Amino acid sequence: MFEAVRNNKRIAQIILGIMVIPFAFFGMDAYFSDSVTGNEVAQVGGTPISAFDFDQALREQQDRLRATAGGQVDRALLESAELRRVVLDNLINQRVLALYAAENRLVVTPQQLQETIAGVEAFQEDGRFSLQRYENLVRAQGMTPATFEARLAQDVRVQQIVSAVGDAGFVPESSARRFLDAQLEERRIRELRFAADRLGADAAVSDEQISAFYEANPARFERPARLQAEYLVFDRAAVEAGIEVSDDAVRAFYEGNPQRFGVAEERQARHILLSLADGAEQAEVDKVMNEAKALVDTLRQDPARFAELARDKSQDPGSASRGGDLGFFGRGMMVGAFEDAVFTLEKGQIGDPVRSEFGVHIIEVTDIKPSSVKALDEVRAEILSELRGQEAGRRFAELAEQFANTVYEQPDSLAPAAEAVGIEIRTSDWISRDAAPAPFNNERLLNALFGEDATQKGRNTEAIEIGNGTLVSGRVKTFEAAKRLPLDEVRSRIVDELRREQGRARAREQGEAALAALNKGETGPDGWGEARTLQRAAPGLPAQAMQAVFSAPAEPLPAHVGLASAEGDYVIYRIESVQRPEITADDPRIAAVASQYAQLLAGRDFGAFLSDLRQRYEVSISPSALQAQQQ
Repeated sequence: MFEAVRNNKRIAQIILGIMVIPFAFFGMDAYFSDSVTGNEVAQVGGTPISAFDFDQALREQQDRLRATAGGQVDRALLESAELRRVVLDNLINQRVLALYAAENRLVVTPQQLQETIAGVEAFQEDGRFSLQRYENLVRAQGMTPATFEARLAQDVRVQQIVSAVGDAGFVPESSARRFLDAQLEERRIRELRFAADRLGADAAVSDEQISAFYEANPARFERPARLQAEYLVFDRAAVEAGIEVSDDAVRAFYEGNPQRFGVAEERQARHILLSLADGAEQAEVDKVMNEAKALVDTLRQDPARFAELARDKSQDPGSASRGGDLGFFGRGMMVGAFEDAVFTLEKGQIGDPVRSEFGVHIIEVTDIKPSSVKALDEVRAEILSELRGQEAGRRFAELAEQFANTVYEQPDSLAPAAEAVGIEIRTSDWISRDAAPAPFNNERLLNALFGEDATQKGRNTEAIEIGNGTLVSGRVKTFEAAKRLPLDEVRSRIVDELRREQGRARAREQGEAALAALNKGETGPDGWGEARTLQRAAPGLPAQAMQAVFSAPAEPLPAHVGLASAEGDYVIYRIESVQRPEITADDPRIAAVASQYAQLLAGRDFGAFLSDLRQRYEVSISPSALQAQQQ
């Protein structure tokens, strides 16, 4: 009953995905409506994906990106064709899966839905399902429970498909064993390094070489255009800072919202449930009610036996093992008849049998937490914050328009706009397109600041929205165009680079000569490093070096391989020994490898399955849906 449903973690993750990342599946009615508005972004199997649904999904994805990046996301990314394509592809995949589920008559029973919802930790308090918490969380996402449950039912249908496809992967034990054997192989190596920096440190560099390098690489020695700016940041926080809230307003809000600052009465109860179906015959009803009345008589004579009888008689598996205890709960968290009975009983009183949709209950109230109201001083800061926020919300739109109009209409100074909305003018350090701290790490704002109107004509930029309702307008204070740095200023950099080039060439030349000698059986140079053991599954070298070491022949030993490193050094690896693991038939790692491999196969198979569905249910996309919004 109340908390007896088992937790299905796999489905729970999907539900949390809907709640936390509302990229939710639409209800079946939305998929199969015959009404075509003409305002569509795609057709899937003859069913439309409307522009409204697409825009909603796009906004939700944009909000996710902003939240992940703390609000600092380039607007060009949020409005890009690439993001729009990802969102539309996701909607199309959802749709073809929904069509397939409907075609194959996949069914989600009310019991499955109830068990799924009750098993989600987000909907629980103290390990038990909370109806109030469930409804609050659902409504916080702008949905009714009925809407959420319709979407969830569709999501469970789709999960049935995902499970069926994913579970079809099979990995033979022999394949898993070979893979595990390769992963656990160990090779003992030493390395000999020819360091480019050391070999190039004394390289001679002429003035002619320096000049030629400088002329051949002009972009490497160019300082980009940069500027210093005055700027204004206008957001809700700026509006809130100037709002005064009187004590009378605080008190009026407190007195006008008694339920807001009160704690509702809660009761702790225990029960014994005797199952009885809604449509049971009268004879069965009489039998169960008589058994319940007999239990009530027994308990009223000896209340101490309640826990014992609950464990023995109750048919609620979730609470029977705890002597029927349901913990504390408030109104709205239990079914009506049961809740009404609980809130009419006194503490320690055992009530008459009560019938609900789950059966017949024998109830005892074991404790009562009366309602209470917090003192005004306890909630004053909360009320002040809310009232300031409400007033800021009312003023913000009006002041934002005034701010935008003022920076545009009086383009020769930011002072009038700062005075109009009560904020201070700030000054930046040097900014370039490659080094722009917040709030200038926004493409539209940078383009405006480095545009001709700002750099050449000295005008304010327009008020630019940089995310989270924040407007910024800037004005160039000092501007320096891009310029090539003089040779004398970058001479030392060029000398270092030319020596590195020569060092890399010398390292490769000497390393390849030493490797050739070693492969002929000759004695190589000294300087080998300490021996160490590498395992294929635990890389201890860069990927390219690991591949070279483990691709080298295991016989004869020692074997040698060499390659240039990313830093320009040349490294020779000597393989001195090869150790292969002994894997028994019952080694648990074989099963683990098989499981991981099966997951990879399942992902591949599901991708192929989706591709097949997109062919089966013909997909057509409106080209305009993928066009990035114009800035």
